[in-house]
Amino acid sequence: MAQNFPPEQLVAFYKEMLFYRRFEERVNIAYTNQKFSGFCHLHIGQEAVCVGVQAALTAEDYVIAGYRSHTLAIAKGIPSREVFAELFGKVTGCSRGKGGSMHMFSKAHRFLGGHGIVGGQAPLAVGSGFAAWYRGEPHVTVCYLGDAAMNQGQVFEAMNMAATWKLPVLFLIENNRYGMGTDIRRTTSIDRLSKRALAFDMAHSEVDGMDVLQVYPHVKGILDKMRKEPAPYLLEVLTYRYKGHSVSDPGTYRTKEEVLTYQQQDPLLQLAAVLKKKKLATEQELEAWDEIVKAQVKEDERFADESPLSDLSEVWQHVWVEE
Repeated sequence: MAQNFPPEQLVAFYKEMLFYRRFEERVNIAYTNQKFSGFCHLHIGQEAVCVGVQAALTAEDYVIAGYRSHTLAIAKGIPSREVFAELFGKVTGCSRGKGGSMHMFSKAHRFLGGHGIVGGQAPLAVGSGFAAWYRGEPHVTVCYLGDAAMNQGQVFEAMNMAATWKLPVLFLIENNRYGMGTDIRRTTSIDRLSKRALAFDMAHSEVDGMDVLQVYPHVKGILDKMRKEPAPYLLEVLTYRYKGHSVSDPGTYRTKEEVLTYQQQDPLLQLAAVLKKKKLATEQELEAWDEIVKAQVKEDERFADESPLSDLSEVWQHVWVEE
């Protein structure tokens, strides 16, 4: 698989995943140090999904997600320091500090938000897909969903509408196996969530979400076809989160053996091995890149620390649409 990628793309994939890993780790530390409060859901372990999907998108495509969306927002173009500032409730945040961890948003970058209601983003994604279809634009909408969202009624209604109207929406399930602390196998009657597409005569497939070199070409193939022949698609990405459901979740419902098994499939370790095998990076170079990334993330946090809070006069702003 790696032989099909230009060397510079392999290196770029690694550096992007590394940045997202270190960003989320720094967010975790900031939360533990009580720099911000509320819910906080980390994407650690799922970086290959974010990087592989984003590489297949254009700036004009739309992305909408659930609440585990810090890195998805950065990937879509929102500056990382604005994401950090948003976490801290600062006016320099991408939502002026009003959204916080669960509600990143950027109209300019066509990131239609993280959403706190499980499955609530699916109907909105269909609206975005309809708008692109109605305008005759070749843009697609990627709707990130958690595995537990696939048991929500509004998701099925949205998928049915997208299938009926043949809208360019990629419903992408990040199946990390657990809806909060419950194994998805305990709450779902089927062995593969992608089978949900059968009810709507919708194309569907699965891909290894721990390997960016599998995610990217798989998603690109889906989206390339979707741009030419608009129709929805359900993709189940098999991945794993190394942290709890949220930062406050100790994750005691998983065995140490299970976590260790998935840590051996770490997206970063897999690609690092490829880089070293192809002589694109030495261990020393990997360590140097890591130090550079850590410094960048610390600078993002410094920016967030030093940014001002929103003024109270803004409390009634951005509540309604102003014509």
